[in-house]
Amino acid sequence: MDVKRFKEYISWLYYQYLLVTCSYVLEPWEQSIFNTVLLTVVAMVVYTAYVFIPIHIRLALEFFSSLCGGQHESTVAIIS
Repeated sequence: MDVKRFKEYISWLYYQYLLVTCSYVLEPWEQSIFNTVLLTVVAMVVYTAYVFIPIHIRLALEFFSSLCGGQHESTVAIIS
């Protein structure tokens, strides 16, 4: 891929971001505060999803397996 085209594409994406968020009307110091807050919120959402979604999926699978007649791990007898 051409480096110039890639740079223009990134510039176009950044321009689209400015238009969608209406942050092109902000002063530079306001843009930096806005971007910092937005990045912090996105990072917290990603972290929370990474930590808690697997726990909820496991609990949901345990719940639905108990509804379907599956035995809980602690009640399964080991036959040797």
